[in-house]
Amino acid sequence: MDAQAHTKTGDEAWELARELVMIDSSDPGAYEGQIECYIKRWLEERIDELPPALAAQVVVEELEVLPGRNELMATIPGTSNDPRLVFICHMDTVTLGDGWDTDIDPLGGLVRDDRLYGRGACDMKSGLASALVAFADELERVGASGKLPRRGISIICSVDEEDFMRGVEAAIGAGWVGADEWVLDTEPTDSQLQVAHKGRTWFEVTMEGVTAHASQPWKGADAIAAMSEAICRIRRGILSQPTHDELGPSTVTFGQVEGGYRPYVVPGSCKVWIDMRLVPPCNTEVARGIVKRAIAEAEDAVPGCHGSYVCTGDRPAIERDPASPLAAAVLDATREVCGEPAEVSIFTGYTDTAVIAGRCGNHNCMSYGPGSLALAHKPNEYVPHADVRRAQAVLTRLAEQVCRGE
Repeated sequence: MDAQAHTKTGDEAWELARELVMIDSSDPGAYEGQIECYIKRWLEERIDELPPALAAQVVVEELEVLPGRNELMATIPGTSNDPRLVFICHMDTVTLGDGWDTDIDPLGGLVRDDRLYGRGACDMKSGLASALVAFADELERVGASGKLPRRGISIICSVDEEDFMRGVEAAIGAGWVGADEWVLDTEPTDSQLQVAHKGRTWFEVTMEGVTAHASQPWKGADAIAAMSEAICRIRRGILSQPTHDELGPSTVTFGQVEGGYRPYVVPGSCKVWIDMRLVPPCNTEVARGIVKRAIAEAEDAVPGCHGSYVCTGDRPAIERDPASPLAAAVLDATREVCGEPAEVSIFTGYTDTAVIAGRCGNHNCMSYGPGSLALAHKPNEYVPHADVRRAQAVLTRLAEQVCRGE
Protein backbone atom coordinates (compact mmCIF):
# COMPACT_ATOMS: atom_id res chain seq x y z
CA MET A 1 0.00 0.00 0.00
CA ASP A 2 1.27 3.46 -0.88
CA ALA A 3 2.17 5.37 2.27
CA GLN A 4 0.65 8.46 0.63
CA ALA A 5 -2.61 6.76 -0.27
CA HIS A 6 -4.50 9.04 2.11
CA THR A 7 -3.81 12.74 2.46
CA LYS A 8 -3.46 13.44 6.17
CA THR A 9 -5.13 16.56 7.49
CA GLY A 10 -5.20 15.84 11.23
CA ASP A 11 -9.00 16.02 11.07
CA GLU A 12 -9.72 12.39 10.23
CA ALA A 13 -11.02 11.70 13.75
CA TRP A 14 -13.05 14.93 13.77
CA GLU A 15 -14.79 13.96 10.54
CA LEU A 16 -15.34 10.38 11.69
CA ALA A 17 -16.69 11.54 15.06
CA ARG A 18 -19.35 13.59 13.28
CA GLU A 19 -20.41 10.52 11.29
CA LEU A 20 -20.61 8.45 14.49
CA VAL A 21 -22.64 11.08 16.34
CA MET A 22 -25.27 10.91 13.61
CA ILE A 23 -25.78 7.17 14.30
CA ASP A 24 -28.17 6.58 17.19
CA SER A 25 -26.59 4.14 19.66
CA SER A 26 -28.49 5.22 22.76
CA ASP A 27 -28.69 2.81 25.71
CA PRO A 28 -31.53 2.19 26.37
CA GLY A 29 -32.78 3.01 22.90
CA ALA A 30 -31.36 2.08 19.52
CA TYR A 31 -28.35 0.31 21.09
CA GLU A 32 -25.18 -0.54 19.15
CA GLY A 33 -26.29 -2.61 16.16
CA GLN A 34 -26.05 0.07 13.48
CA ILE A 35 -22.88 1.72 14.74
CA GLU A 36 -21.09 -1.63 15.12
CA CYS A 37 -21.85 -2.47 11.48
CA TYR A 38 -20.61 0.96 10.39
CA ILE A 39 -17.33 0.60 12.30
CA LYS A 40 -16.78 -2.93 11.03
CA ARG A 41 -17.14 -1.77 7.40
CA TRP A 42 -14.87 1.21 8.08
CA LEU A 43 -12.14 -1.04 9.45
CA GLU A 44 -12.49 -3.69 6.75
CA GLU A 45 -12.16 -1.07 3.98
CA ARG A 46 -8.80 -0.05 5.42
CA ILE A 47 -7.64 -3.60 6.00
CA ASP A 48 -8.50 -4.42 2.38
CA GLU A 49 -5.98 -1.79 1.24
CA LEU A 50 -3.13 -3.91 2.63
CA PRO A 51 -1.31 -6.45 0.49
CA PRO A 52 -3.28 -9.72 0.79
CA ALA A 53 -0.59 -11.52 2.78
CA LEU A 54 -0.57 -8.77 5.41
CA ALA A 55 -4.33 -8.23 5.37
CA ALA A 56 -4.82 -11.91 6.15
CA GLN A 57 -2.92 -11.47 9.41
CA VAL A 58 -5.17 -8.68 10.71
CA VAL A 59 -7.99 -10.24 12.71
CA VAL A 60 -11.51 -8.81 13.09
CA GLU A 61 -13.71 -10.56 15.64
CA GLU A 62 -17.30 -10.05 16.77
CA LEU A 63 -18.88 -11.16 20.04
CA GLU A 64 -22.62 -11.16 20.73
CA VAL A 65 -22.99 -9.89 24.27
CA LEU A 66 -26.76 -9.41 24.26
CA PRO A 67 -29.34 -10.16 21.55
CA GLY A 68 -28.52 -7.96 18.57
CA ARG A 69 -25.69 -6.24 20.45
CA ASN A 70 -22.28 -7.29 19.15
CA GLU A 71 -18.95 -5.89 20.19
CA LEU A 72 -15.99 -5.78 17.89
CA MET A 73 -12.24 -6.27 18.18
CA ALA A 74 -9.65 -5.69 15.45
CA THR A 75 -6.04 -6.77 16.04
CA ILE A 76 -2.77 -6.20 14.25
CA PRO A 77 -0.53 -8.93 15.70
CA GLY A 78 2.99 -8.15 16.82
CA THR A 79 6.17 -10.02 16.07
CA SER A 80 7.20 -10.20 19.74
CA ASN A 81 5.62 -11.52 22.91
CA ASP A 82 5.29 -8.00 24.33
CA PRO A 83 1.81 -7.23 25.72
CA ARG A 84 -0.51 -5.68 23.14
CA LEU A 85 -1.57 -2.06 23.23
CA VAL A 86 -5.37 -2.11 23.48
CA PHE A 87 -7.70 0.81 22.91
CA ILE A 88 -11.12 0.09 24.40
CA CYS A 89 -13.98 2.41 23.50
CA HIS A 90 -17.69 1.97 24.13
CA MET A 91 -20.13 2.46 21.27
CA ASP A 92 -23.25 3.17 23.32
CA THR A 93 -24.40 6.53 24.64
CA VAL A 94 -26.93 7.46 27.28
CA THR A 95 -30.47 8.20 26.08
CA LEU A 96 -30.90 11.21 23.78
CA GLY A 97 -32.81 13.00 26.53
CA ASP A 98 -34.70 16.27 26.70
CA GLY A 99 -33.63 19.86 27.22
CA TRP A 100 -31.57 20.37 24.06
CA ASP A 101 -31.63 23.80 22.43
CA THR A 102 -34.24 23.86 19.68
CA ASP A 103 -31.59 24.30 16.97
CA ILE A 104 -29.45 21.36 18.17
CA ASP A 105 -30.50 17.89 17.05
CA PRO A 106 -28.86 15.23 19.31
CA LEU A 107 -28.23 13.17 16.15
CA GLY A 108 -27.60 16.06 13.77
CA GLY A 109 -23.80 16.28 13.97
CA LEU A 110 -23.97 20.07 14.20
CA VAL A 111 -20.62 21.87 13.98
CA ARG A 112 -20.70 25.41 15.31
CA ASP A 113 -18.03 27.66 16.81
CA ASP A 114 -15.49 24.87 16.26
CA ARG A 115 -17.48 22.47 18.42
CA LEU A 116 -19.24 19.23 17.47
CA TYR A 117 -22.63 18.94 19.16
CA GLY A 118 -24.69 15.81 19.71
CA ARG A 119 -25.31 12.86 21.97
CA GLY A 120 -22.01 11.07 22.45
CA ALA A 121 -19.92 13.91 21.04
CA CYS A 122 -17.62 13.78 24.06
CA ASP A 123 -18.82 10.54 25.69
CA MET A 124 -17.29 8.96 23.79
CA LYS A 125 -17.65 8.99 20.03
CA SER A 126 -14.86 11.51 19.53
CA GLY A 127 -12.59 9.29 21.63
CA LEU A 128 -13.74 6.24 19.70
CA ALA A 129 -13.00 8.03 16.42
CA SER A 130 -9.55 9.08 17.65
CA ALA A 131 -8.67 5.49 18.58
CA LEU A 132 -10.01 4.15 15.27
CA VAL A 133 -7.87 6.61 13.32
CA ALA A 134 -4.79 5.75 15.39
CA PHE A 135 -5.41 2.06 14.66
CA ALA A 136 -5.89 2.82 10.94
CA ASP A 137 -2.63 4.78 10.91
CA GLU A 138 -0.86 1.67 12.21
CA LEU A 139 -2.47 -0.29 9.38
CA GLU A 140 -0.94 2.21 6.96
CA ARG A 141 2.47 1.79 8.58
CA VAL A 142 2.14 -1.97 8.14
CA GLY A 143 1.38 -1.45 4.47
CA ALA A 144 4.16 1.06 3.94
CA SER A 145 6.83 -1.01 5.71
CA GLY A 146 5.59 -4.39 4.53
CA LYS A 147 5.90 -5.83 8.02
CA LEU A 148 3.99 -6.19 11.25
CA PRO A 149 4.85 -4.09 14.33
CA ARG A 150 6.98 -5.45 17.16
CA ARG A 151 4.13 -4.97 19.67
CA GLY A 152 0.60 -5.88 18.62
CA ILE A 153 -2.28 -3.41 18.79
CA SER A 154 -6.03 -3.96 19.17
CA ILE A 155 -9.12 -1.83 19.30
CA ILE A 156 -12.15 -3.12 21.20
CA CYS A 157 -15.49 -1.42 20.53
CA SER A 158 -17.61 -2.41 23.51
CA VAL A 159 -21.32 -2.42 24.33
CA ASP A 160 -23.36 -1.68 27.46
CA GLU A 161 -20.79 0.56 29.13
CA GLU A 162 -23.48 3.10 30.00
CA ASP A 163 -25.55 0.47 31.80
CA PHE A 164 -24.14 -2.63 33.53
CA MET A 165 -20.80 -2.87 31.67
CA ARG A 166 -21.65 -6.36 30.43
CA GLY A 167 -19.62 -5.69 27.28
CA VAL A 168 -16.25 -5.40 28.98
CA GLU A 169 -17.12 -8.35 31.21
CA ALA A 170 -17.80 -10.40 28.07
CA ALA A 171 -14.53 -9.22 26.49
CA ILE A 172 -12.65 -10.43 29.57
CA GLY A 173 -14.53 -13.71 29.51
CA ALA A 174 -13.70 -14.24 25.83
CA GLY A 175 -10.00 -13.68 26.47
CA TRP A 176 -9.88 -10.49 24.42
CA VAL A 177 -8.18 -8.67 27.29
CA GLY A 178 -6.75 -9.69 30.64
CA ALA A 179 -3.95 -9.09 33.10
CA ASP A 180 -1.06 -8.27 30.77
CA GLU A 181 -2.23 -5.90 28.01
CA TRP A 182 -1.61 -2.17 28.03
CA VAL A 183 -5.20 -0.90 28.03
CA LEU A 184 -6.29 2.67 27.34
CA ASP A 185 -9.85 3.89 27.10
CA THR A 186 -10.52 7.21 25.38
CA GLU A 187 -13.18 8.63 27.68
CA PRO A 188 -13.32 12.44 28.02
CA THR A 189 -10.54 13.42 30.44
CA ASP A 190 -10.04 17.20 30.00
CA SER A 191 -6.60 16.59 28.43
CA GLN A 192 -5.48 14.67 31.51
CA LEU A 193 -4.12 11.16 31.88
CA GLN A 194 -6.45 9.63 34.45
CA VAL A 195 -4.88 6.66 36.15
CA ALA A 196 -7.11 5.77 39.11
CA HIS A 197 -10.81 5.28 39.90
CA LYS A 198 -13.00 5.38 42.95
CA GLY A 199 -14.88 2.15 43.49
CA ARG A 200 -18.54 1.87 42.55
CA THR A 201 -20.86 -0.07 44.85
CA TRP A 202 -24.63 -0.22 44.44
CA PHE A 203 -27.27 -1.22 47.00
CA GLU A 204 -31.03 -1.61 46.87
CA VAL A 205 -32.57 -1.23 50.34
CA THR A 206 -36.18 -2.18 51.01
CA MET A 207 -38.17 -1.28 54.11
CA GLU A 208 -41.47 -3.02 54.84
CA GLY A 209 -43.96 -1.45 57.24
CA VAL A 210 -47.67 -1.67 58.01
CA THR A 211 -50.34 0.42 56.31
CA ALA A 212 -52.91 2.33 58.34
CA HIS A 213 -55.06 5.46 58.17
CA ALA A 214 -52.89 8.55 58.55
CA SER A 215 -55.14 9.82 61.33
CA GLN A 216 -54.17 6.74 63.38
CA PRO A 217 -50.47 6.24 62.56
CA TRP A 218 -49.90 4.26 65.76
CA LYS A 219 -51.84 1.41 64.16
CA GLY A 220 -49.30 1.17 61.34
CA ALA A 221 -45.54 1.29 60.81
CA ASP A 222 -44.26 4.06 58.54
CA ALA A 223 -41.83 2.49 56.06
CA ILE A 224 -40.77 5.85 54.64
CA ALA A 225 -39.97 7.18 58.12
CA ALA A 226 -37.87 4.09 58.76
CA MET A 227 -36.13 4.49 55.41
CA SER A 228 -35.33 8.11 56.20
CA GLU A 229 -33.67 6.95 59.41
CA ALA A 230 -31.63 4.39 57.44
CA ILE A 231 -30.67 6.91 54.75
CA CYS A 232 -29.35 9.40 57.29
CA ARG A 233 -27.30 6.74 59.04
CA ILE A 234 -25.88 5.37 55.78
CA ARG A 235 -24.95 8.87 54.64
CA ARG A 236 -23.17 9.67 57.91
CA GLY A 237 -21.43 6.30 57.89
CA ILE A 238 -20.00 6.70 54.39
CA LEU A 239 -19.04 10.36 54.77
CA SER A 240 -17.17 9.56 57.98
CA GLN A 241 -14.80 7.15 56.20
CA PRO A 242 -11.13 8.17 55.77
CA THR A 243 -10.18 10.31 52.79
CA HIS A 244 -7.70 8.85 50.30
CA ASP A 245 -4.66 10.99 49.50
CA GLU A 246 -5.30 10.85 45.74
CA LEU A 247 -8.86 9.61 45.27
CA GLY A 248 -10.39 11.93 47.85
CA PRO A 249 -13.42 11.09 50.03
CA SER A 250 -15.94 8.30 49.67
CA THR A 251 -19.34 9.59 48.55
CA VAL A 252 -22.91 8.29 48.51
CA THR A 253 -25.95 9.24 46.44
CA PHE A 254 -29.53 8.09 47.02
CA GLY A 255 -30.49 8.26 43.38
CA GLN A 256 -34.01 6.84 43.40
CA VAL A 257 -36.69 6.36 46.05
CA GLU A 258 -40.09 4.71 45.76
CA GLY A 259 -42.67 4.39 48.50
CA GLY A 260 -46.13 5.11 49.75
CA TYR A 261 -49.56 5.18 48.18
CA ARG A 262 -51.40 8.38 49.20
CA PRO A 263 -50.61 11.19 51.66
CA TYR A 264 -53.40 10.00 53.97
CA VAL A 265 -52.10 6.40 54.19
CA VAL A 266 -49.25 5.25 56.41
CA PRO A 267 -46.80 3.84 53.83
CA GLY A 268 -46.34 0.08 54.01
CA SER A 269 -43.20 -0.10 51.89
CA CYS A 270 -40.28 1.98 50.64
CA LYS A 271 -37.29 1.21 48.42
CA VAL A 272 -34.14 3.21 47.74
CA TRP A 273 -31.37 2.72 45.18
CA ILE A 274 -27.93 3.78 46.44
CA ASP A 275 -24.74 4.62 44.53
CA MET A 276 -21.51 4.67 46.55
CA ARG A 277 -18.13 5.79 45.23
CA LEU A 278 -15.69 4.27 47.70
CA VAL A 279 -11.99 4.82 48.31
CA PRO A 280 -9.52 2.70 50.31
CA PRO A 281 -9.62 1.66 53.06
CA CYS A 282 -13.42 1.76 52.66
CA ASN A 283 -14.69 -1.00 50.40
CA THR A 284 -17.90 -2.92 49.72
CA GLU A 285 -17.57 -5.02 52.89
CA VAL A 286 -17.21 -1.89 55.02
CA ALA A 287 -20.23 -0.38 53.23
CA ARG A 288 -22.22 -3.59 53.74
CA GLY A 289 -21.64 -3.30 57.50
CA ILE A 290 -22.79 0.34 57.45
CA VAL A 291 -25.98 -0.61 55.60
CA LYS A 292 -26.74 -3.52 57.99
CA ARG A 293 -26.31 -1.31 61.08
CA ALA A 294 -28.39 1.46 59.54
CA ILE A 295 -31.26 -0.93 58.84
CA ALA A 296 -31.14 -2.35 62.37
CA GLU A 297 -31.14 1.12 63.92
CA ALA A 298 -34.00 2.22 61.67
CA GLU A 299 -36.03 -0.81 62.76
CA ASP A 300 -35.45 0.21 66.40
CA ALA A 301 -36.40 3.82 65.64
CA VAL A 302 -39.66 2.89 63.86
CA PRO A 303 -41.05 -0.26 65.50
CA GLY A 304 -42.92 -2.60 63.22
CA CYS A 305 -40.71 -1.96 60.20
CA HIS A 306 -38.33 -4.52 58.78
CA GLY A 307 -35.54 -3.81 56.32
CA SER A 308 -33.45 -5.79 53.86
CA TYR A 309 -30.83 -5.04 51.23
CA VAL A 310 -29.24 -6.41 48.08
CA CYS A 311 -25.79 -5.41 46.81
CA THR A 312 -26.27 -5.06 43.04
CA GLY A 313 -22.85 -3.73 42.06
CA ASP A 314 -19.37 -4.25 43.47
CA ARG A 315 -16.54 -2.53 41.60
CA PRO A 316 -13.30 -2.01 43.55
CA ALA A 317 -11.32 1.21 43.65
CA ILE A 318 -8.29 1.31 41.35
CA GLU A 319 -5.19 3.01 42.72
CA ARG A 320 -2.37 4.49 40.69
CA ASP A 321 0.62 2.32 39.83
CA PRO A 322 3.55 4.78 39.66
CA ALA A 323 5.65 2.18 37.82
CA SER A 324 3.18 1.69 34.94
CA PRO A 325 5.02 1.62 31.59
CA LEU A 326 1.81 2.56 29.78
CA ALA A 327 1.49 5.72 31.85
CA ALA A 328 5.08 6.63 31.03
CA ALA A 329 4.45 6.02 27.32
CA VAL A 330 1.31 8.19 27.27
CA LEU A 331 3.14 10.98 29.06
CA ASP A 332 5.97 10.74 26.52
CA ALA A 333 3.48 10.95 23.65
CA THR A 334 1.69 13.96 25.13
CA ARG A 335 5.01 15.69 25.78
CA GLU A 336 6.03 15.19 22.17
CA VAL A 337 2.69 16.25 20.66
CA CYS A 338 1.64 18.98 23.10
CA GLY A 339 5.00 20.31 24.29
CA GLU A 340 4.48 19.15 27.87
CA PRO A 341 3.29 15.97 29.53
CA ALA A 342 -0.38 15.61 30.40
CA GLU A 343 -1.49 16.32 33.94
CA VAL A 344 -2.04 13.07 35.85
CA SER A 345 -5.28 12.76 37.81
CA ILE A 346 -8.13 10.39 38.66
CA PHE A 347 -11.29 9.47 36.77
CA THR A 348 -14.30 10.29 38.92
CA GLY A 349 -16.57 7.79 37.15
CA TYR A 350 -16.04 4.11 36.39
CA THR A 351 -14.88 2.97 32.99
CA ASP A 352 -14.24 -0.21 31.00
CA THR A 353 -10.55 -0.04 31.92
CA ALA A 354 -11.41 0.11 35.62
CA VAL A 355 -13.38 -3.12 35.23
CA ILE A 356 -10.38 -4.76 33.56
CA ALA A 357 -8.03 -3.48 36.26
CA GLY A 358 -10.29 -4.68 39.05
CA ARG A 359 -11.21 -8.04 37.57
CA CYS A 360 -7.82 -8.98 36.14
CA GLY A 361 -5.35 -7.20 38.43
CA ASN A 362 -4.01 -5.29 35.43
CA HIS A 363 -1.87 -2.30 36.48
CA ASN A 364 -1.71 -0.80 32.99
CA CYS A 365 -5.31 0.40 32.62
CA MET A 366 -6.11 4.12 32.29
CA SER A 367 -8.01 6.85 30.45
CA TYR A 368 -7.02 9.58 28.01
CA GLY A 369 -9.34 11.19 25.49
CA PRO A 370 -10.94 14.33 24.07
CA GLY A 371 -13.64 16.40 25.72
CA SER A 372 -14.80 16.97 29.28
CA LEU A 373 -16.73 14.57 31.49
CA ALA A 374 -18.57 17.61 32.84
CA LEU A 375 -20.44 17.80 29.50
CA ALA A 376 -21.29 14.09 29.28
CA HIS A 377 -24.91 12.90 29.64
CA LYS A 378 -26.19 16.50 29.43
CA PRO A 379 -28.26 18.38 26.86
CA ASN A 380 -26.14 20.25 24.28
CA GLU A 381 -23.24 17.84 24.75
CA TYR A 382 -20.24 18.89 22.65
CA VAL A 383 -16.54 18.35 22.04
CA PRO A 384 -14.09 21.06 20.88
CA HIS A 385 -12.33 20.61 17.54
CA ALA A 386 -8.91 21.22 19.11
CA ASP A 387 -9.46 18.42 21.64
CA VAL A 388 -10.14 15.87 18.92
CA ARG A 389 -7.10 16.93 16.87
CA ARG A 390 -4.94 16.62 19.99
CA ALA A 391 -6.31 13.19 20.92
CA GLN A 392 -5.85 11.86 17.40
CA ALA A 393 -2.25 13.08 17.32
CA VAL A 394 -1.40 11.72 20.78
CA LEU A 395 -2.95 8.29 20.21
CA THR A 396 -1.28 7.97 16.82
CA ARG A 397 2.09 8.88 18.28
CA LEU A 398 1.55 6.53 21.23
CA ALA A 399 0.91 3.64 18.84
CA GLU A 400 4.06 4.50 16.86
CA GLN A 401 6.18 4.62 19.97
CA VAL A 402 5.00 1.49 21.73
CA CYS A 403 4.29 -0.73 18.72
CA ARG A 404 7.40 0.10 16.70
CA GLY A 405 9.75 1.36 19.38
CA GLU A 406 10.07 4.75 17.69
